[in-house]
Amino acid sequence: MINPCPRILFVIPYFGRWPFWMPLFLETCRRNADIDWLLFSDCGVPENLPPNVTVETITFEAYCRLVSQRLGIDFRPAQAYKLCDIKPALGYIHVDRLEGYDFWAYGDIDLLYGNLREYFTAERLAAHDLFSTHERRVAGHLCLMRNTARTREVFKLIKNWKERFADDQHHALDEGAFSRIFLWRKNFPRPLFTLVGKFNPWRRRSEFTEAFSTPGGCIKWHDGTKNFPQRWYWRNGRLTNDRDGDRTFPYFHFITWKHNEWPALPMPDPAWLQQLAASPAWEIDAKGFHPGTLLVSATAVR
Repeated sequence: MINPCPRILFVIPYFGRWPFWMPLFLETCRRNADIDWLLFSDCGVPENLPPNVTVETITFEAYCRLVSQRLGIDFRPAQAYKLCDIKPALGYIHVDRLEGYDFWAYGDIDLLYGNLREYFTAERLAAHDLFSTHERRVAGHLCLMRNTARTREVFKLIKNWKERFADDQHHALDEGAFSRIFLWRKNFPRPLFTLVGKFNPWRRRSEFTEAFSTPGGCIKWHDGTKNFPQRWYWRNGRLTNDRDGDRTFPYFHFITWKHNEWPALPMPDPAWLQQLAASPAWEIDAKGFHPGTLLVSATAVR
């Protein structure tokens, strides 16, 4: 029998300083009220924290000691960015926090969620043990895994994982080496790639489906072009854009604007961002965040 509402917990360590868009990120968590987030951070507890988001205050040094203890390694990176490498191990590190959950996830906070349950349906979750929102690699910005000992420990198949976790270099293991466990010969043409995957037991229990969550990157849009959306709309928990009509998306990863266009813009007023987050609609483009409007349906007009 399919569990009608599998419990999901996102585990995200983040250190330094919350990004300016944090109120908006948190509001998109709030609108996914039956999914939980656990953040480990030294950034302080944000205002108006949603009830489904927990921020556990811990210093970076103390968190690294916890990682060292749980993994049996000497984890003392100079920069918090190194935490990306250990994302696949977060379920193992924090197994004590996963009791009662059917799935755990790792990800980033430079994104906005749409309706995650509309995408990760109960039927979909029942069919596989790992879900990536990219077709040919594990998505470091959102990867969902079944909460079993087998999947919590799959990261140990990464070659030389102890040494690569412990050194100070960032290896992008969450998307590179971890992906290779599930995807053999990922650059093969699609028919051959699919055939090879049938011989990989990890691949057979995984879903790699392109969700088109990261426009502007190396992956072409769903029509095969690089004609990416120029504006995204968040309306009462639904995420659409100016290119795809009523098509909804599970989340929008705005990494390209964050790196390329936004650094040149003035910093938004924090109080204004809090007000914007509390409103039912907003828009996002290369110039930042803006007030939005709710759509009026034809039925309502009549």
